Amino acid sequence: MAGSVALVGAGEFLPVMAAVDAELLASTGRRRPRVVVLPTASWPDGEEVFLRWAALGVEHFEGLGAEVEVVLVRTRPDADDAAHAQAVGEADLIYLSGGKPDHLLRTLAGSAVWAAALAANARGSVIAGCSAGAMVLCSEQARFRTPPRLPLGFEPGLGLVQGVAVLPHYDRFPETLAAVRIARAPRGTVILGIDEDTAAIGREGSWLVRGAGRVTVWRGRRSERHRDGESFRI
Repeated sequence: MAGSVALVGAGEFLPVMAAVDAELLASTGRRRPRVVVLPTASWPDGEEVFLRWAALGVEHFEGLGAEVEVVLVRTRPDADDAAHAQAVGEADLIYLSGGKPDHLLRTLAGSAVWAAALAANARGSVIAGCSAGAMVLCSEQARFRTPPRLPLGFEPGLGLVQGVAVLPHYDRFPETLAAVRIARAPRGTVILGIDEDTAAIGREGSWLVRGAGRVTVWRGRRSERHRDGESFRI
């Protein structure tokens, strides 16, 4: 059976997400799960930022009792490296942290590392993405320009979660702005507005909300909200 997918609105590697991540680790069924952290999305912000996210990921998951390896995929050649792909393929939990979604998508799409992640998930490993990481895991990815951070529309994502797009940090901007973004989504796409410090954990079409905030599910012009412990289907 394929493993779970966790879509996180924000808060990776922070204490507030420890209980959620502990639940993900427990779901692997391993006594000491092996975690791979991919801080790829943060690479455009510079080497210092990239390595800081890597170190935070190690500290966080080691504190939860996992064996942790950072796979330092900065650019596309790194994503096609055989050793990196092997490390990802052997993981019980693969975690894509936040940053720039466009860079993450360009780096992973069609790569050896992404093929290894898909194979691992098919055999039961968990794939988790936070913020930019959550956005790229879906079949549609919102595109923005800065400034003024208005949406350009949507483009195909990595497609692990079909028929879905994610708006992370959902509680940080007015819902009227969200409605403008959602109106640009391809017909039939379900939009998940995921608050910070909150995760939607999915498996075989069933989704469970975990964390401090809410997940707002948009189906066309209709929306529904779900809190910690509540479930929905896509």
